[in-house]
Amino acid sequence: MTLSIFSAILLAALLHALWNALAKRQAAGRVSVLLVSLCSGLFSLPFLPLVGLPATVEYPWLALSILLHCGYCLFLGRAYRLGEFGQVYPLARGCAPLMTLLFGALLLGEVPGTVAVSGALVLVGGVLLMAWRGGLRLAPAALQAVLITSLFTAAYTLSDGMGARSADAPVRYTLWLFTLTALMMPLLMRWQGRTSLRTLTRADWYSGALGGALSLLAYGIVIWAMTRAPIGLVAALRESSVLFAVLLSWGWLGERLGRARLMAALVILGGILLIRLG
Repeated sequence: MTLSIFSAILLAALLHALWNALAKRQAAGRVSVLLVSLCSGLFSLPFLPLVGLPATVEYPWLALSILLHCGYCLFLGRAYRLGEFGQVYPLARGCAPLMTLLFGALLLGEVPGTVAVSGALVLVGGVLLMAWRGGLRLAPAALQAVLITSLFTAAYTLSDGMGARSADAPVRYTLWLFTLTALMMPLLMRWQGRTSLRTLTRADWYSGALGGALSLLAYGIVIWAMTRAPIGLVAALRESSVLFAVLLSWGWLGERLGRARLMAALVILGGILLIRLG
């Protein structure tokens, strides 16, 4: 993995942690995640004339990914409503790359080098340690939502990686993906959160707009990176966002930062270095 791709994925990780912290901080919980997705689609819309219509080979991947992203938004929002950000975020992010790395190897034949794979496993281990520090305190319903979120994450990562590669047009794929997914959000907000757009406050829209811009940029970088590097490796390195998330949970959300979290952060750093060396 080149230094430019490596650095870009780390930037995407920071942006991803920021928008997730914004979503958690909003009182509306699951609705906030859906609002972020809606706003990211609104930001994508003006750029569609510049990229043109998707290629024929992109349509099946877009259709599949839209369904997977909707499921991800619903269950991530539920997890944030039921659990603590400092545990929900790393647990949701830690399980997904293991599945992505495995299925990437089995289905796509993408097997990174031994050092890189070792780094990915170390990084994911640190992420899971971050979630379990001091014992897992999530309610069963929250834990179930987190694990289902991880399944959706692994699935849409593989789908989007293949979709962006199908026509080698990651920017066009990203813009259409976010725009089309956003069309589903008002319906999901009404159904899942029993909230209509008219009931949202100005503060809700401000947070959603900021989160939407961060989400669009963060995942756009990841989709581009998946056309230049193995999907499983990109997915694993992306989970370095947990480092940024733990700082946000401590400094912004007022959650406790203990020794176990600091040790887990060092493990994650070790994994990042191994991936870079690999």
